[in-house]
Amino acid sequence: MKAQELNSWTQIREELLRRINERVWHPGDIIPGEADLAEEFGCARTTVNRALRDLAESGLVTRRRKAGTRVAINPPHKATLTIPIIREEVEGRGSVYSQSLLKRDKQTLPPHLHAAFPVSAPDRLLYTETVHFADDRPFMFEERYTNLEAVPSFEAIAFDLITPNEWLVQNAPYTAGDLTFYSVNAGQRLARLYEALEETPLFVMERTTFNGDLPITHVRMTYGPGYRLRTRF
Repeated sequence: MKAQELNSWTQIREELLRRINERVWHPGDIIPGEADLAEEFGCARTTVNRALRDLAESGLVTRRRKAGTRVAINPPHKATLTIPIIREEVEGRGSVYSQSLLKRDKQTLPPHLHAAFPVSAPDRLLYTETVHFADDRPFMFEERYTNLEAVPSFEAIAFDLITPNEWLVQNAPYTAGDLTFYSVNAGQRLARLYEALEETPLFVMERTTFNGDLPITHVRMTYGPGYRLRTRF
């Protein structure tokens, strides 16, 4: 007798996922074959195959020809990145936000960024420098290269009422990205900005975003002394 009749591959996937999560099938266990599951659920074998393929693509099961399908021993744990709007981050700390656009011009990409930001037209980049303030004190210094092939309307924005960060979050959807964290000593320019010693360590975040294979923007964000990154997952 069939345990239950499930007509769609999504219903079958949810039932298989329930059995994995509730340890009906333990990590490393071989689960029943497609024919057996199709008989149990009262559906076509191709429907079961589609559900199993989805679980395999998610890393929850492993499939080997002639060896069957097993529950993954170490399934991946994925986190979704949401790019923050700096204004909202500052305001979320209870501070008053303001910003100053220091520079805005066309620039070619410096050689050290060629690997990180592989644009096809290095002369179609808009370079911006922005200081973000919290209660009139410098919070973060932003250096950004934006690919005008990816977001041509970016060039027409004045950035007096909105920052490059906020405009891109709202108008430039991305499908992938690269994120790097490190620290640097302040140096003369940033030491003046933050009223700190040149040897003061500063937290730096570099981020590159892509829409498919098309690079959108590369940004280097240097935070003031004492900054701590906090995130939830």
